[in-house]
Amino acid sequence: MEPLDVTRAIAAATSLATSLDLSADDAIVLHNSNKLALRLTPCDVVARVAFVGQEVSEFEVELAQRLLAVGSPVGTLEPRVDPLVYTRDGFAVTLWTYYEPATSHVAPADFAEALEQLHVGMRKVDIASPHFTDRIAEAEAVVADPARSPELADVDRLFLGEKLASLRRAIEDRGAAEQLLHGEPHPGNVLSTKYGPLFIDLETVCRGPIEFDLAHAPEEVCAYYPNLDQDFLADCRQLVLAIIAAWRWDRDDQFPNGRQFGEDLLRSLRAG
Repeated sequence: MEPLDVTRAIAAATSLATSLDLSADDAIVLHNSNKLALRLTPCDVVARVAFVGQEVSEFEVELAQRLLAVGSPVGTLEPRVDPLVYTRDGFAVTLWTYYEPATSHVAPADFAEALEQLHVGMRKVDIASPHFTDRIAEAEAVVADPARSPELADVDRLFLGEKLASLRRAIEDRGAAEQLLHGEPHPGNVLSTKYGPLFIDLETVCRGPIEFDLAHAPEEVCAYYPNLDQDFLADCRQLVLAIIAAWRWDRDDQFPNGRQFGEDLLRSLRAG
């Protein structure tokens, strides 16, 4: 979010929390992208704030409750208020439990075990969700349209478009089993807590092969996850890099140093 929108979002979240009898004298920005994550104090609640209509908060709240019901390792909604999507001043706000970090990072073996537990729980949940190929289609649309990616050179546009298409074919041709996935289980979306690793940010959930999820995790985590197809994982990892590369060239991308990151990813993809 832009600075002015961040200010408005903080005001909306703190006002909402106060109206729900949660003390919110201050707000600390934990993450800022398409959605703002705030730690409200002294009530110690995490508020996730997005523009109304540009979020999937209802889906995220429902899924979190279903996964918690089957014992999955996910962050919980704030128990002192109703588990709802609240609206205030054009923003959709959801309220979540804040967890003090237990360690500076999650150990790879613990990360892998928690992710496997999450996948087991997700197989027990029946909920409509996007397919992982929808993400490929979004990336292809950015690459194919010079108006959406005006800074992407023609030679890079051709390379990235062909890369996305060939990786899509290679992955689809395998006919691998699919299930509900977190969608982006990278280290930024797993918390180290006294209850063990907990996954957050369920708005990225999709259906696809397990290897697509593992492609977002560090390689040392994958070493502890059982029964992975390593060749398939390598294809999925390249696909994830190609998708992220496409997003970095989107004219509306706000990722810090996004263009430089996009250049680096293109070099990595060319190097295999």
